[in-house]
Amino acid sequence: MGLRILVIGAGAVGGYFGGRLQEAGRDVTFLVRAGRAERIHSEGLHIISPHGDAILHPKTLLADQLTEPYDLILLSVKAYALEAAMNDFASAVGPETMILPVLNGIRHIELLTDRFGDKCVIGGVCLVVTQLDEDDHVVQLAEIQQLAYGERSGEISERILRLDAAMQGAGFDARASECIVQEMWEKWVQLASLGAATCLFRGNIGEIESVKGGTDLSLQILSECSAIATAWGHPPRDAFLTRVREAMTSPGSQFTSSMYRDLTQGRNVEVDQILGDLLVRGRSLGIATPLVEAAFVNLSVYQARFSMK
Repeated sequence: MGLRILVIGAGAVGGYFGGRLQEAGRDVTFLVRAGRAERIHSEGLHIISPHGDAILHPKTLLADQLTEPYDLILLSVKAYALEAAMNDFASAVGPETMILPVLNGIRHIELLTDRFGDKCVIGGVCLVVTQLDEDDHVVQLAEIQQLAYGERSGEISERILRLDAAMQGAGFDARASECIVQEMWEKWVQLASLGAATCLFRGNIGEIESVKGGTDLSLQILSECSAIATAWGHPPRDAFLTRVREAMTSPGSQFTSSMYRDLTQGRNVEVDQILGDLLVRGRSLGIATPLVEAAFVNLSVYQARFSMK
């Protein structure tokens, strides 16, 4: 029997992975707000992608319509929306439910386990570049589309095997991981480094690399973020660091971060969750990170102004 999957929200990430799962015939329901539900019902869920476009008509529910637990909850909201999301999907969490979060950072794991218990929460990492356009269509901006998941203990359990079976052949790269917490830390280092550099210097990687000192400062930011991860027992692996260094110093690259895209489009940014929490953990162990601190203050000023609108 297949998994009953509840996707929280139909935004850029949840809409993409949930949409691909629904397209592949999985039992998927989206938990959405009333306005999003109406638009999906009338126009469908649109995916625009180099891997193939799709117009889907998935099942949707509002929070007050949840009546029973689901096997899997795919959680991909922005970190600042987590508390409201937990309240919305609480009725869907049963004793055997797996909550698969693909949020940025680590703090969400602590919040989810505090609320729903340690057993329910597994680890997850997604690598995808998507956004909603002005028509709320999910637009994939790059070909990468990876989803990894696993027990935080590293065990490949029966439920992870069942989850993996449901994810295979669903139109994206999926795999079970024996080191998912390490992968979560490494993604955090990458997002924080790329986000701090592009937002602090207000440019894409190619623009930063093209000016004197840009590459050196970008690599210093990566070093600061890596030092925090190392101090917390998750030193980034050599192969990972090689990939990120190349990505952050590539001449002519148009690569940016999701925080930079949100910033330049006048949206809410995950500064507290991606940079702030990392800095708190670094300060607790005496790690000096002046460039990341500067990026955090810079974005915090923006965020305070945004919150006053």
